[in-house]
Amino acid sequence: MIQATITRSRSNKSIQSFEMSGHANFAEHGQDLVCAGASAVAFGAVNAVMKLTGIEPVVDLGGDGGFLSFKFPDDADQEALKKAQLLLEGMVVSLETIERDYKGYLKVTTKNK
Repeated sequence: MIQATITRSRSNKSIQSFEMSGHANFAEHGQDLVCAGASAVAFGAVNAVMKLTGIEPVVDLGGDGGFLSFKFPDDADQEALKKAQLLLEGMVVSLETIERDYKGYLKVTTKNK
């Protein structure tokens, strides 16, 4: 199962970071629609944040493709962060849709920090 953890600020509920780990195991490697969908949503959001806001997030990728973490840099511009929030909220909606449609293959959790 893919575990997606969204970390939000306690004060304003903004997304501070997210992490995805694991494998969906919905189908064989190369044919796994859940894995492909979740990966496309997450990487698309990361790429959109970088391209559309100019923010260079701290990103870590696992060697076997089963891990992605994203964190905003401490010095990110506040206006750019506002734009990035909308992009990441869109990512969360998409991941939750995949979770709803493919129960048992993707789990989205939120924690407050």
